[in-house]
Amino acid sequence: MAYADRPLPFNQKKRLIVVQAGAVLAAALLLFTRPAWNDEFLSHDFVELTGAGLVLLCILGRLWSTLYIGGRKNDELVTTGPFSVTRNPLYVSSTIGAVGIGLMFGSLIVALLLGIATYQIFRVTAAREAAFLAGRFGPAYEAYAKATPIFWPDPGRYHDTAAVSFSPLALKRTFLDGLYFLAIFPVIELVEQLQASGHLPVLMSIY
Repeated sequence: MAYADRPLPFNQKKRLIVVQAGAVLAAALLLFTRPAWNDEFLSHDFVELTGAGLVLLCILGRLWSTLYIGGRKNDELVTTGPFSVTRNPLYVSSTIGAVGIGLMFGSLIVALLLGIATYQIFRVTAAREAAFLAGRFGPAYEAYAKATPIFWPDPGRYHDTAAVSFSPLALKRTFLDGLYFLAIFPVIELVEQLQASGHLPVLMSIY
């Protein structure tokens, strides 16, 4: 198959627009809701801290993945480190982060919806990229795909390499992207303060 006939990588800009639009919509709706939890059933603070922990895990996972593939995506087949347990560790990390953001809002329902929506978007993206990489790397990728899950990690398959070359620019960009996740936490706290003071109306409670 000629290179010109190979599938093209998924349009990342479209994916980002969909994810960002969904995040903005969710944030807008949550401005007028409050968590229904109370300390007698489930601590709101515990739910928030669990979400913050998942967001930190997301950031670390994305940084770890970028160390291995930063600046080389679609140009080199990386199969070690995080890419030995899943073909898409960046997408897995981002899905964990989406669940974490929902929990940081204090809502299990929002966490579930964000997690499912993010997973569905990345599942489609991963399938499109798999078609491209199969055309790009041929038998090497086919062997890799047979041994490695496309999404959910299999820790038992982990293996590493003695040396890794990485792009400092890509790592910096991933770190800065991660700061956007962390910036959500003070925004959530501000919304809660505005609701408590009556400056923001609360239209409904959500679990």
